[in-house]
Amino acid sequence: MGERWEDDTHRVVLVTGAAGGLGGCIAARFYDHGYRVALTDLDEEAATKAAAELDPTGENAVGLALDVRDKDAFARARDRLVERWGAVHVLVNNAGHSKVESLMDITPESFAAVVETNMHGTFFGCQVFGSYFAERGYGRIVNLGSLAGQNGGTATGAHYAAAKGGVATLTKIFARDLGPRGVTVNAVSPGPQDLPVVRRTVDPEKLAQTEAMIPVGRLGRPQFIADMVVLLSAEHADTVTGACWDANGGLFMR
Repeated sequence: MGERWEDDTHRVVLVTGAAGGLGGCIAARFYDHGYRVALTDLDEEAATKAAAELDPTGENAVGLALDVRDKDAFARARDRLVERWGAVHVLVNNAGHSKVESLMDITPESFAAVVETNMHGTFFGCQVFGSYFAERGYGRIVNLGSLAGQNGGTATGAHYAAAKGGVATLTKIFARDLGPRGVTVNAVSPGPQDLPVVRRTVDPEKLAQTEAMIPVGRLGRPQFIADMVVLLSAEHADTVTGACWDANGGLFMR
């Protein structure tokens, strides 16, 4: 575990969709690096439980309800953290919603639901925290993209792939706008990850087929994705912005 900063230089990060999965892994990695961490999720109870597992004292980790489809919810979370810890320095837009559906069977309602969480949520987070960071003259935003948003998706629905493609574009737009004001905005685009939910829900034979198609021969390591996010959020990462860091085992090369 990394050493913690003194109180007047504590870094604070808010991670969306952090009750479990990749978001939980990212939140834990920030905590290990000495950050005060807000784990937010649509499921407040799960977020609170995850935060308590990181820090039972509640001094350096807190769980909050946050529906990323609601712009005002981001503002409320920001205000609660400023009141609690004095400031926020990093936003990680991780919350996502994936659904596997045949292209021609996707309904307007299903398309809207997936895009609202993945793209609208990223947009609202970047707006609310981008403005806040710009006023302070410092901030880091990291958006979670996806291989699907780069190659059109092969194992996910078209709505998910399209939304993640939008996240990549929004990252560039916000990076250009906020760069002169001390705020960097970057994206990380993972390929298939070795997460517990994947092991639980995907047929072992199909999973083996997926791994066989990956040039490196294995699913990605969530801990490494988390390390990438933490590095992009570092204070000395001030000249990296508008970038998309790939981690897909060689499935997409450029």
